[in-house]
Amino acid sequence: MNQFSLGYFAAGLGAGLAVLGAGFGIGRLAAAAMEGTARPPSAGGDIRTSMIIAAALIEGVTLFAQVVCIILATKA
Repeated sequence: MNQFSLGYFAAGLGAGLAVLGAGFGIGRLAAAAMEGTARPPSAGGDIRTSMIIAAALIEGVTLFAQVVCIILATKA
């Protein structure tokens, strides 16, 4: 075990947690949007637009977390 192995482990763990969190968040978002569309079907377009914007924001934060983990892995 060298001095860099814990840095690589932490970067990998952080990247995995970021992806799991984003997947869980987008899954809950999609489930809520489907439930909301089922109640008044005429509001489907507005709900879909809001869902896509929120999913894009979640993906943006996840991408930032992935970049930070890659930078930490290369600096370790």
